[in-house]
Amino acid sequence: EVQLVESGGGLVQPGGSLRLACTTSGTTSSYYPISWFRQAPGKKREGVSWINSSGERTAYVDSVKGRFAISRDKAKNTVYLQMNNLRPEDTAVYYCALDFVDDSTWDRAELYEYWGQGTQVTVSS
Repeated sequence: EVQLVESGGGLVQPGGSLRLACTTSGTTSSYYPISWFRQAPGKKREGVSWINSSGERTAYVDSVKGRFAISRDKAKNTVYLQMNNLRPEDTAVYYCALDFVDDSTWDRAELYEYWGQGTQVTVSS
């Protein structure tokens, strides 16, 4: 059984930073691309970032480019999302998702079979 567990969420002031982690088990996750999504209350789930299996290619939604960075540590079966210069509009539950989705369709949530339980990120003064 494939499992994804997110960690690292919390409350941070505007301009602050957080690093989210997504640790996988139950499969050789290093073969899969992994994405981060977020969902704010009353809004649809939004793709935030994607990394391919080797870690050499990444993608981001425009609103986080230059502020967020995705990376992966294959030895630890973990994908990270470093979030800097956080804004109140980044407040959401953040989810990681795993499936064979390429960089042309990575932000389509319906294409992913495996999801974590989510971690809350709140940006507020």
